[in-house]
Amino acid sequence: MIVVVSSLGPVYTPPDVERLTDRFSRLPVNEGYNAFFGGANVRFTNNGSSADLILDKSSGAGLVSRDKYYYGFFNAALKLPAKFTSGVVVAFYLSNQNIFPKNHDELDFELLGYEKRRRSWVLQTNVYGNGSVSTGREEKFYLWFDPTQDFHDYTILWNNHHIVFLVDNVPIREVVHNTAISSVYPSKPMSIFATIWDGSEWATHGGKYAVNYTYAPFVTSLRGVELEGCVSQKNDTSCANKRSPSSLDPVDGKEFVKLSQQQMTGLEWARRKHMFYSYCQDTRRYKVLPPECTAN
Repeated sequence: MIVVVSSLGPVYTPPDVERLTDRFSRLPVNEGYNAFFGGANVRFTNNGSSADLILDKSSGAGLVSRDKYYYGFFNAALKLPAKFTSGVVVAFYLSNQNIFPKNHDELDFELLGYEKRRRSWVLQTNVYGNGSVSTGREEKFYLWFDPTQDFHDYTILWNNHHIVFLVDNVPIREVVHNTAISSVYPSKPMSIFATIWDGSEWATHGGKYAVNYTYAPFVTSLRGVELEGCVSQKNDTSCANKRSPSSLDPVDGKEFVKLSQQQMTGLEWARRKHMFYSYCQDTRRYKVLPPECTAN
């Protein structure tokens, strides 16, 4: 079904899926995160239950989780800037680059502000493991809703079985931990970040559509924080210290070992209707595709 709700175009109704975000507790932003950069451009609101991250000429802004995690389920509900946003990048991601600068892991949601030739935000996901930055594993999607009108959930599930990126609980990408990808599978504890920044040179064809600060400030609002998994002590990779007493276990629980049939239906729908780029299809970029692209 298609419902037109805004000038940005049609909004599509996805298949029904399990609402995993309803099964974990949501934290106030200031209980799970500290300011990372941006000074006054990080504003905790509603007594810390939510936050605004602001990009203007002076700075972008960012949050970083108070704890580091070795596997888990991580969510942020985001509402994106509604103005002309070419060059603006909003990111929700896991990384340990500050600890392992030459051998880091990273899992990215990157929301790219729209360019003049299109009228919607683009969602990009990426995976780096053990410093494998020379191989970009990007996949890009158009969203099936207007992300500027309301809050939407962006979730990363990471455990020893697979990595799953979900939007409003719909899986859009799954990276199965198998032999083909094991050498570059994220394997060290990571912090969780939420940021807004000027990505003009990177996100818009070399600055072709740079950020226009006439439309500043650009404000991303965040709430609905979920941080469920193994809290790492001094980069320990054991899972003895769970963050909450939830009966659901995203690290070793059987519900999180593989996708359900409903989730597989949602994954296939998202990729068939909304994915417009995958590195595994980019034979111009890779004369020999990364091994996981051709693994059975």
